[in-house]
Amino acid sequence: MDVLTNPVILFFIFGIGAGLLKSNLEVPQQIAKFLSLYLLMAIGLKGGFALNASGINADVLTLMLLAVGLAIAVPLISYRFLCRYLDGFNAAGVAATYGSISAVTFVTATQFLAGIGVEYSDYMAAAMAMMEAPAIVIAIFIANQLRQTHSTGISTILRESFTEGANLLLIASLIIGMTAGPAGASVMKPFTGDLFTGLLAFFLLDMGVQVAKRIPYLKDKSPALLAYAIIAPVLHSLLALGLCLLFGIGLGNTVLLMVLAASASYIAVPAALKESMPEASPSVYLGLSLGVTFPFNVIVGIPLYYWLASYFLTAL
Repeated sequence: MDVLTNPVILFFIFGIGAGLLKSNLEVPQQIAKFLSLYLLMAIGLKGGFALNASGINADVLTLMLLAVGLAIAVPLISYRFLCRYLDGFNAAGVAATYGSISAVTFVTATQFLAGIGVEYSDYMAAAMAMMEAPAIVIAIFIANQLRQTHSTGISTILRESFTEGANLLLIASLIIGMTAGPAGASVMKPFTGDLFTGLLAFFLLDMGVQVAKRIPYLKDKSPALLAYAIIAPVLHSLLALGLCLLFGIGLGNTVLLMVLAASASYIAVPAALKESMPEASPSVYLGLSLGVTFPFNVIVGIPLYYWLASYFLTAL
């Protein structure tokens, strides 16, 4: 199943079209929030069930370390580059956004792989959870240096990062899945399996409408930033690909780690930066992540990352 026949992707494209046509089609905010929480809970549970089955073995630990390493490297590299085009605070905000992850992009990638019959490990959800916070910590540390103050301590940043609602639900779902094991997986199967694809399609329909609303905010943005929002995810995915080739990671997990490295947060990071770094403009980091990178990854990026991983894993 490719992009043009995947109903999940087609609903997303339809949502963008409806938004551009100024249609009044819109998912009520509370329902959209429920769908977001449902997806996090379902993917967390599946990851927890998988970790219960596999245990914390060498393969799992390797992937977790690679995920954390990418979550640290990407925002540091991005910040150095973005300082050429933005002030320090906005550069840190964009770097944090692109150093963190998009859970919905990850979930869409899992459905893409399932549709073409490529196996992957559900415990990749644990890697996703571990990649959420490092970029936020780095951004706030940079902001404190720019202010030449230590007003926001590391302990406070960590607490706020891990207790942010969406991330907390994901982590809790992982732990609950690990604790419940096979019996819990059987009980929750209708929730985590049968309903999943349909609700994901409904959520992406709303995301398409939201993307269309963000497009006008991009008109005054520098061409260099718009190019960054497309080129940087590809470069980040290639960094993940290189690490996966070095450590012998399988195709499915390689694609998902590439997707995580390439994705950009539009929920957790903006929520954290709004309070901790008000000097950074949401129209910059949120406009780029939601208006450019998210649709690029969903429509073009995921198939591209799969093709790259397949080519290099076969060639080497």
